[in-house]
Amino acid sequence: MAKHGKNYNNAEAKLDKTKAYSPKEAMTLVKELASAKFDETVEVSIRLGVDTRKADQNVRGSISLPNGTGKEVRVAVFAEGEQARAAEAAGADIVGSDDLVAEVQAGNINFDAVIATPNLMGKVGRLGRVLGPRGLMPNPKLGTVTMDVEKMVKELKAGRVEYRADRYGICHVPMGRVSFTVEQLVENYAALYTEILRVKPSSAKGRYVKSVAFSSTMGPGVKVDTSVTRDFLA
Repeated sequence: MAKHGKNYNNAEAKLDKTKAYSPKEAMTLVKELASAKFDETVEVSIRLGVDTRKADQNVRGSISLPNGTGKEVRVAVFAEGEQARAAEAAGADIVGSDDLVAEVQAGNINFDAVIATPNLMGKVGRLGRVLGPRGLMPNPKLGTVTMDVEKMVKELKAGRVEYRADRYGICHVPMGRVSFTVEQLVENYAALYTEILRVKPSSAKGRYVKSVAFSSTMGPGVKVDTSVTRDFLA
């Protein structure tokens, strides 16, 4: 069992371990219990009743959070010609084709998200061993393989996040920063939770959402009432 510091233990002692809090109560506690000297990230962990070893039970996608994440996202775009110019105009940090492929192959990865036009996926596909393990490989299902690079660059910059159930069936997704208001954080959670319910695999049996917890970077997890599916700010 991991050992925690005094601040963490003091914060955890203020929680009722037997209670699942409403989203608003839980987020209020997360903000109150955050004790780090930096602006901690607030994360939600959603445990799903899915078997991700089965292809039809993989829960994965992306969503634009209404209030963003508070993180500056550096976006790289593999594009040429008109699409390259559109990406630059939309605020992409790095735009290129063969030159960008060479940069990545050399280990120069100073970006947080990647977009590619379909015609360049043949070249980008060769970078799978480098980008794949980092979760940076462009994917049509996530909208990051597209001809409308302008739209996707703006969405990623504004706070589009990816959700993906890991091998334990848990989605870990950033909701924003401790400096956000409770309302902003809960609105972000409402958007994500509604999306998670929407994409429930038809083959998933039994209870779909098993548990939800909010936490800050250095704070304890706060259990959330999974039955709240509307009126999240109540």
